[in-house]
Amino acid sequence: MTLQPLIFYASLFILSALVLKAIKHSRRLPPSPWALPIVGHLHLLGPSLHHSFHKLSTRYGPLMSIRIGSVLGVVTSSPDVTKELLKTNDVTFAARNSSAAIECLTYNSSFAFAPNGPYWQFMKKLTTVELLGSRTLLQFLPIRTNELHELIRFLFEKSKSGGSVSITDELLKFTNNIISQMMLSIRCSGKGGQAEECRTLAREVTEIFGEFNISDIIWIFKSFDIQGFRRRFKDIHRRFDSLLENIITNREKLRKEKKESEEKVKDLLDILLDVLGNQNSEIKLTRDHIKALFLDFLTAGTDTSSMTVEWALAELINHPMVLQKAQQEIDQVVGRNRLVQESDVPHLPYIQAIIKESFRIHPPIPLLNRRALEDCKIGNYIIPKGTLLFVNLWSMGRDPEIWKNPLEFQPERFLSQSNSEIDVRGLHYQLLPFGTGRRGCPGLSLAMQELPTTLAAMIQCFNFKVTSPDGVVDMSERPGLSSPRAQDLVCAPVARCAPSILN
Repeated sequence: MTLQPLIFYASLFILSALVLKAIKHSRRLPPSPWALPIVGHLHLLGPSLHHSFHKLSTRYGPLMSIRIGSVLGVVTSSPDVTKELLKTNDVTFAARNSSAAIECLTYNSSFAFAPNGPYWQFMKKLTTVELLGSRTLLQFLPIRTNELHELIRFLFEKSKSGGSVSITDELLKFTNNIISQMMLSIRCSGKGGQAEECRTLAREVTEIFGEFNISDIIWIFKSFDIQGFRRRFKDIHRRFDSLLENIITNREKLRKEKKESEEKVKDLLDILLDVLGNQNSEIKLTRDHIKALFLDFLTAGTDTSSMTVEWALAELINHPMVLQKAQQEIDQVVGRNRLVQESDVPHLPYIQAIIKESFRIHPPIPLLNRRALEDCKIGNYIIPKGTLLFVNLWSMGRDPEIWKNPLEFQPERFLSQSNSEIDVRGLHYQLLPFGTGRRGCPGLSLAMQELPTTLAAMIQCFNFKVTSPDGVVDMSERPGLSSPRAQDLVCAPVARCAPSILN
């Protein structure tokens, strides 16, 4: 027998074995719609993945497999399955999926998307203890208080003239100002080149992270830049790097010229530069690590926070009885002679319930994203290594088997005996706005001090009149990886207390 037939039969045998293995493997995956070659199930997915996944889950169940181009994924909308995946198998799903945008813009050093290893563990400890620990958050309380006063003062000015205001824009400025001052002692809404560039870049980065890049999901296009993303990545990266390098260099010069008083509150850049100069640090931090962490903070800490308050306020405008009940609680606990403070929040259970209800029905990040580090058995199914996991929080919040009247905005559900213990700290799998486990959001404590206080202060001082003819706020979403409102929330603030409340 010549060599050529041997090669042919050997190749046929290998190909047959691979096909049989693929068929056997696919049979052990969770249920799935029929997939098309190359594109997989892309033809079944709309611009908002969480909506599409929700629709498919009504047919294929609370755990299904999906192919997005050449990427295999599994989707769950069940709290019990989520608990098994993210608690029982926490180590297996301790990674997040990256993308071309994330790798380029975050110097391939993002803490949020870093693999579970020494670097990630060091940054997790640094973030939770030093950067966002209780002592640091207390030091930054004056910043949060001042920014809240500035927001309320601006709304009082608008109420005098009877003019309308984009609550969307003002809340985004508010959260941007807090994060940028905590990080760099720069007020994003302030005047000057650095503040303006910081504000612009934060918006551009958030937008590009949420855009669909075909190179991320179809392997044959990976080497091509069909949509022109790489040029945009490089431009944003160059500008962001130039901005931060200038800020870091100037801060280093200032630290050398002047020995700072121990009583001065250090911002996050000061803390990170201390680590950078520490030769005995567990991990040798680089300038790129610092820049990547700032990008993580900017993108994770601004839109999601402002979006939550905006959705909650929109729901209150559309539910005047709920708004009135919330205002009565604030009037009884705080009164109208001083502005509500963070220390008042534990005594405002209805405000806390409103925030939870807003998280339930309008999760700012509707899909939790993880990646399997090894094969994982869930029930009778095998989830292969490298599979993307999507936890559909948006779908869970609308499941009538979990929540009574799930499409109704009813904060009282969280005051009932059966639900009063449910919180957002990752222990109750039907409500996970900050994720859970080792990959849970480290900014949870900051958010849960900032969000209820902001909402409470706004409705303590104002009622809000909508500019639409029917006086109702449109509650539709804009497509994307997050869940922003389709239309900016534009309304006229009507004062219900005197501006002297700020004194």
